[in-house]
Amino acid sequence: MTDNVYDFRALTEADMPLLAAWLAEPHVAEWWDDGPEASLEEIREAMNSDETEPLIVELDGRPIAYLQSYDPHLEDGHPYQDQPFGTLGLDISIGPPELIGKGHGSAILSQFVELLFEEGCPRVVIDPHPDNLRAIRAYEKAGFRTFDRRTSIYGPALMMARDAQ
Repeated sequence: MTDNVYDFRALTEADMPLLAAWLAEPHVAEWWDDGPEASLEEIREAMNSDETEPLIVELDGRPIAYLQSYDPHLEDGHPYQDQPFGTLGLDISIGPPELIGKGHGSAILSQFVELLFEEGCPRVVIDPHPDNLRAIRAYEKAGFRTFDRRTSIYGPALMMARDAQ
């Protein structure tokens, strides 16, 4: 785990070209099923939604990751509504390929989850594809534990959670 301190800021329209480049990177594209164009459109929609908060993660002023938190209880028919009320879900993608495998994913998640817990969130879930072993290891390092395997409208998922103390 790194000792870096990350900044989280709202995604803006000005970030879209950078996000498009990240979504085209093989290490990201592999796990975004819809392809860069459709994924960008979904993210644009999330910018205007109540249930999702799309963020850019910065390290020393440099954007390095896309992170979104979402409330499954605010989205009609979301497959994770069986989670305790107040639970938030997360999705993360490290953008620059040279930053993969350096501990940023687990460090970003650890820092962000602590912020959510300070705000009163009781549980945070994340749902990597069961074949995404690199992500699963990073999430485990960030304190997430597997509690279920599911297939939903989003595809196969290894359900992982971290609970507030």
